[in-house]
Amino acid sequence: MAYATPADIADIYGPDALLVADRDGDGMAETAAVARALTAASEEIDSHIGVRYRLPLPAVPGLLRQLAVDIALYRLAATADVQSEIHRTRYEDARATLKRLAEGKAALVLPPEPQAEPTPDTSPRPIVTGGPDRIFSREKMRGL
Repeated sequence: MAYATPADIADIYGPDALLVADRDGDGMAETAAVARALTAASEEIDSHIGVRYRLPLPAVPGLLRQLAVDIALYRLAATADVQSEIHRTRYEDARATLKRLAEGKAALVLPPEPQAEPTPDTSPRPIVTGGPDRIFSREKMRGL
């Protein structure tokens, strides 16, 4: 499950952020390279959060979307030799957050799992009209 899309990268950091994936210098990001980086980022995230959360997650929390974008941009910048201090810092911050999630020092805010609607029990139920004698009754307790 991919935690982010190329549109998320553009939404978070602007359309120029994808220029780190411009391999041929034509001013356009290579979609295959972006897809590989986002997949690798999602796998890295899964390797950390899989320790504490059942995968796949029912929904993508915004935190994981941000972390996936930061990790993917770091990987893209490293392969294009345009990596900056900002890319490295964001990546290290993302790894630290993933480590805290795995250790249980931070938590993901997930939507509640939908509960199945209880099915009404329409089977006939026996009517109990008798039973064993009572152990404690007024008559047996008199005089105590």
